[in-house]
Amino acid sequence: MPAAGRSRRAWGWHRLADEWAARVVAAAGVRPGELVLDIGAGEGALTAHLVRAGARVIAVELNPRRASVLRERFPGITVVHADATSIRLPGRPFRVVASPPYGISSSLLRTLLAPGSKLVAADLVLQRAVVRKHASGATRRFNLTMGLTLPRSAFQPPPHVDSAVLVARRRR
Repeated sequence: MPAAGRSRRAWGWHRLADEWAARVVAAAGVRPGELVLDIGAGEGALTAHLVRAGARVIAVELNPRRASVLRERFPGITVVHADATSIRLPGRPFRVVASPPYGISSSLLRTLLAPGSKLVAADLVLQRAVVRKHASGATRRFNLTMGLTLPRSAFQPPPHVDSAVLVARRRR
């Protein structure tokens, strides 16, 4: 459903705690100068740590108020106010370190892992059941594994489901 048809409740935002955001970014191994998409950036929990790591960040956020907060808080990054399911991916190699809305997990994974995508690595905070489903091995182009597991208390308000990081790395 396009962004315009979604209610605020459907946005279902759960703020990731700073301590856990730091852990996710550290585990991702982001290097200075890398182009990194933060999809579902919220108010910048992951963004702050990506900027500290020296990444060139593109923050994608659907909620207009949160997109505005991102622009004010991080003037050196690109903020895209858009529905993540309809964005055009970069035409050069990029990474994703994100905590996207759980409701778009399947469509986002299809987009990121599609032939022609320049994705080199992704660390996605998703519902643990989704991570388990996809972390069973590899696609032709990517190895998919389970990374960190996050307790419900890693979010405010706590979601009703458990979370984990799906780690995708392009095969060589």
